[in-house]
Amino acid sequence: MVVRGKNNYNNSRKALSVTKLVLICVIGLVVGVALIADLQLIPYYSSPAPNTKEEVVQGVSVDNKKDGIHAGRLLSKTFADLPGPQLHWDKMADSPVPRLDGAAIQINDQLFVFAGYGTIDLVHSHVDVYNFTSNTWGDRFDMPKEMAHSHLGMVTDGRYIYIVTGQYGPQCRGPTAHTFVLDTKTKKWQDMPPLPVPRYAPATQLWRGRLHVMGGSKEDRYTVGVDHWSIAVKDGKVLEKEWRTEMPIPRGGPHRACIVVDDRLYMIGGQEGDFMAKPNSPIFKCSRRNEVVYSDVYMLDDEMKWKVLPSMPKPDSHIEFAWAVVNNSIIIAGGTTEKHPETKKMILVGEVFQFQLDTLKWLVIGKLPYRVKTTLVGFWDGWLYFTSGQRDRGPDDPTPKKVIGEMWRTKLSL
Repeated sequence: MVVRGKNNYNNSRKALSVTKLVLICVIGLVVGVALIADLQLIPYYSSPAPNTKEEVVQGVSVDNKKDGIHAGRLLSKTFADLPGPQLHWDKMADSPVPRLDGAAIQINDQLFVFAGYGTIDLVHSHVDVYNFTSNTWGDRFDMPKEMAHSHLGMVTDGRYIYIVTGQYGPQCRGPTAHTFVLDTKTKKWQDMPPLPVPRYAPATQLWRGRLHVMGGSKEDRYTVGVDHWSIAVKDGKVLEKEWRTEMPIPRGGPHRACIVVDDRLYMIGGQEGDFMAKPNSPIFKCSRRNEVVYSDVYMLDDEMKWKVLPSMPKPDSHIEFAWAVVNNSIIIAGGTTEKHPETKKMILVGEVFQFQLDTLKWLVIGKLPYRVKTTLVGFWDGWLYFTSGQRDRGPDDPTPKKVIGEMWRTKLSL
């Protein structure tokens, strides 16, 4: 009897040990599945970590270390709308034509809107002008026949508009190296020296008497360019015969905002990669390729070295003309972010971002009427305007659909 009791005791201990082992395995399996699910939210590429520990959501900055936000959770917010206050938007007169990947330059109370796709098979080759004082579309005039129709680099000195390179034709045709200058008072065009090589959607700005052209995509429309050239200009005239090679940008690519404020040059957002022409297609039909959208912000100042600034609240691209400078802040409206990790579809951005230049903090200050990319933005008399682009399929579907020519405005109180 004693031996049998001892055997029963030993058998019970063994059974208990097996039960514990099974429970440990089950718990481990559950934790493992959860970790895998969390990791699946991380996109296939991560941008370099910003030189800051602050991320901004709904106008409130949070300390990542203090609040314990880890990379997986933060990146997963890329694919969702960030919280932010609702803005009241007034619908204004539509542009004469819808356009995507066009360009826009504001001079006083006029917004000059250039080129762009009407459809994937149709590109515009004219300029429409919107007057903010009368809130009407007025002048319309043609562009030079040799000028690119989309993915343009463009900047103004207050009268003259300098236009560099871009894509010539519809679908995914090749780029041109042609450059032009437009006198907005006389509506006359002149040629400038061509870029050393063609580029798609390079960052373009006037800084310290020189026209700077940076990055973009190379001739195949996909490969990243990090080149940086400049040429001296004044009052619509080029003062040098050749472009000068400058310090390359830290990270190349097209579709980024490039802004000069208080003698500092800022580069914001953008992407690596783009659609390419299908091999042997007689119409250069566009075919999809992997793209990496990033939130990086860089700055050039007196030291002539690229400095890393706090990143945007989410990766954002297609914003080259989607910005305005307001009250010592940079305002950016819409764009595109990383493709969804499961559906692989492009996700449009519906937030209005503010970058405070004194504090170097990002805020989400509002929402657009819908998510939209390649907005053309202006600011006049307290009103933020945007027109054109490609909007989402509806409130519950952030993927792109209709190319638009709508004009909207909202009163900004920063």
